[in-house]
Amino acid sequence: MSISAAFFAQAQDVSVIRNTVDVYSNAPNIGSAKFNAMAGSNGALGGDANSLLTNPAGLGVAISGEVSGTLSLTNNKNTSSYAGSSYGYTINRGDLGNVGAVMTFQLMTESAWKFINIGVNYSNQSIENYIETPGNSNLIYDFPDATSSSFARHAYDRYGYMSKTSFGVGANYNNSLYLGAGLNFFNSSIDQSDTAIFNSLSNGSSEYFSKQNTPFYERGNGFSASLGVIGKLGRNFRLGAALETPTFWNIDRSYSFYNDPIYGDDYAVEDRELTSPMKATVSAAFIANKSFALNIDYTLGLTKPKYKVYGDAESELNDFFKDNYKNLSEVKIGAEYRLKQFRLRGGYAYSSSPFDALATDRYTNDGGIAAAYSDNKLILNDRNAFSVGLGYDFRSFYIDASYQTITSKYSNPFLYGVVDGAYEAGYYSPSRLISSDAYAVSDVKNVRNNFFLTFGWKF
Repeated sequence: MSISAAFFAQAQDVSVIRNTVDVYSNAPNIGSAKFNAMAGSNGALGGDANSLLTNPAGLGVAISGEVSGTLSLTNNKNTSSYAGSSYGYTINRGDLGNVGAVMTFQLMTESAWKFINIGVNYSNQSIENYIETPGNSNLIYDFPDATSSSFARHAYDRYGYMSKTSFGVGANYNNSLYLGAGLNFFNSSIDQSDTAIFNSLSNGSSEYFSKQNTPFYERGNGFSASLGVIGKLGRNFRLGAALETPTFWNIDRSYSFYNDPIYGDDYAVEDRELTSPMKATVSAAFIANKSFALNIDYTLGLTKPKYKVYGDAESELNDFFKDNYKNLSEVKIGAEYRLKQFRLRGGYAYSSSPFDALATDRYTNDGGIAAAYSDNKLILNDRNAFSVGLGYDFRSFYIDASYQTITSKYSNPFLYGVVDGAYEAGYYSPSRLISSDAYAVSDVKNVRNNFFLTFGWKF
């Protein structure tokens, strides 16, 4: 068995790895309808509170005060295919996605400093995700009591939210150089389960199993800081750069455990501290005139996720990320065209896969095992996002709408869990356990369709 596969035997759950990257290392990117229509690309444009999501120097670009609120409607569908069958499940949510405000203070002096602006932004998104995988009658488990059951279903089920509240200040120097700084405060909530169902070959009855140390519940809060600069190159070009420190997370978690030699089946609580990756963003904007603007952002992760070590679990997680994690790489392109009071917008974003190819032992469709099978899209993969938007400016008031679709295809591993001596990592029912030294792996297609509606007031 490969080193990567062996790691999973002792990790608390595959979903711990997925959540570390997908939730804790990815700050909420839900902004206003304008921001989302341009795929979140505003690093060298700025001008509103959503600059705190990319480059706080954009606060200094604003020349008038503004406050806005955004309603979000999200549609998240996972289709998991395995052994010739597929299950699809859709989650629909409505929420307050974003609130932002900028206060501008014009400096009435002869100094080259023109404005000092203050901004606040609140971004919120649901992280609910459900992946249900159909069974395979060829995958049979033989229990010690001489009975056998076939695999019927597996599900990863996650409930929760992630929010980011940012405060920042931006300055305008001679209408050509903009500086900014921001403080970011995060809150998260995750309820996660990992379950399987097996059907008895003798009487057809179904038995429900939970992965060791699941379900688990996590409540986290984190902190990061950001710095940014934007400079004009003539009338039509701008360049921007921003740096966001790692997010320093404190996570309170509780989890269920099974078959402990002292406590039996019970639950435990613990604290974890996680440092998510530091990120750098460089941006370029072309502003042809008052009617057309184009912006490009490139974000690169400079470090890797790292847990404070309290025991073997954190050491193994850190070893895994050290050996297999690829630094974040993301490109975002957005454009806006103004036709009198109408605003037309569009954007595209691409995020790279966070992992190198991972080698695991996995079950084949006929119930056999393929040893050290290499997969370059295991757990998570790259993502593509397309967006469009329309707005209308009533001078003091404005209304914007946007639509966004995000797609990703990845391989979904489950069922692996070895029970070896005193170490328990299998799947457990109230009376029995399943110990498996190979994964079943499904193909998952994730499609997120999001709609945003923003109401704003300028003053």
